[in-house]
Amino acid sequence: MNARWTWLIIAAVAVIAAWFAWQTVWGGEKAPEYQTAEVTRGDIEVSISSAGKVAPKDTVAVGAQVSGQLTELLVEAGDLVEEGQLLARIDATIAETNVEGSRAQLLELQASRTQQQATLELAKANADRAKMLFENDAVARADFEASQAEYAIAVGRLEAINAQITRQSSSLRALQATLEFTNIYAPISGTVVSLEAVEGQTLNANQTAPTILTLADLTIMTVETDVSEADVLRVKPGQAAWFSTLGDSSRRWETSVRQILPTPEVLNDVVLYKALLDIENPENLLKPEMTAQVFFVTGSAKDAILVPVTALQANPPRREWSGGAGARTASAGGEREGRQGGFMQAEASEPAAAPAQDDSRRKAFSEARKAYPDAEVATVLVMGPDGTPRPRPVLVGLKTRTQAEILFGLDPGQTVVTGEVTIERPASQERDGPPRGMGPPGGMRRG
Repeated sequence: MNARWTWLIIAAVAVIAAWFAWQTVWGGEKAPEYQTAEVTRGDIEVSISSAGKVAPKDTVAVGAQVSGQLTELLVEAGDLVEEGQLLARIDATIAETNVEGSRAQLLELQASRTQQQATLELAKANADRAKMLFENDAVARADFEASQAEYAIAVGRLEAINAQITRQSSSLRALQATLEFTNIYAPISGTVVSLEAVEGQTLNANQTAPTILTLADLTIMTVETDVSEADVLRVKPGQAAWFSTLGDSSRRWETSVRQILPTPEVLNDVVLYKALLDIENPENLLKPEMTAQVFFVTGSAKDAILVPVTALQANPPRREWSGGAGARTASAGGEREGRQGGFMQAEASEPAAAPAQDDSRRKAFSEARKAYPDAEVATVLVMGPDGTPRPRPVLVGLKTRTQAEILFGLDPGQTVVTGEVTIERPASQERDGPPRGMGPPGGMRRG
């Protein structure tokens, strides 16, 4: 008797377990589970990225205009200097000697001029006396003409000496300038970024000007970045931009585009245009040759309505309703009724894929289209109060890789579908329905 009840209990447990297993695997289609996200407000920015280098805006290579030995170098790398500050001295012995010789020649010419001025005055007096006597027939014509000629010769000699004095004065000024060039002054205010010469070095300026040091104004830096030809037409002078450096990627340096150089650089058949961006550097945080990640802002919006890009679908399927029965039938595209799991598939309870809208909503959407003629029209699935997603047309503005701006159609706080989890049924069940016996369960898939 006990064995009989034992077998009955075992058989009952087996039947109940089989029934639960059949219901789990074959007991009907599961309602889809949706991945959702909340509609939020926030800032969005669309940009073009490129890599660049930080460099000083103003850099001057300070060189020597005269040859000679570098006797003094008064600064070191990293020193701050002011415009006009003495930086270095070159041996001035030869230059000083040339100035002294030229000044002596000028003094000699000035003495000759004084002597010639006296001769001219004497010749003028003789010419005037001879003229008076000639008019009174007291002197021969030959003597009169000779006195006039001597006066003219004296005038010419004085003019020649004046010209020599002018030329010698010019030569003296040139030699004095050469002497002054032995002192090297700062052409701009800035920082000594490098030294190319040392004290005691002989500089030869006969062919090229040798560089002694390099000055740079580090208070204003320039980011030089390469923009591809595919993006250069979307970058304009004055356009907003920002960049970050490898040393501090969390800091955002706000700036704008100063210039786009017209001549490109071709690297491995890639055409690149140089864009220049200036940025103030009062704290000296930006250093020459730093690597910068540059972003050219092509569009931005503050406090915009945002959804994930995965919530958008461009062309929702159209469906028609058969009269009376209320069952969906596929449109001319031949889609099978009740197709499972399509990502972003609208399983709406209204008689069409796009929900029924009253006249006021249609009018509002039409006015929004006129207000945003360049906006993209898309569809999102909005979760209803009963947990069923319903399609809704929206106007899309800016889009990044992860977010999209909604210009019309959604409100913050609503929930939209971004993905769907459905049950895949075995192919045998789709053809013949559930088998009489237990079969292997279908797998799960994510839409």
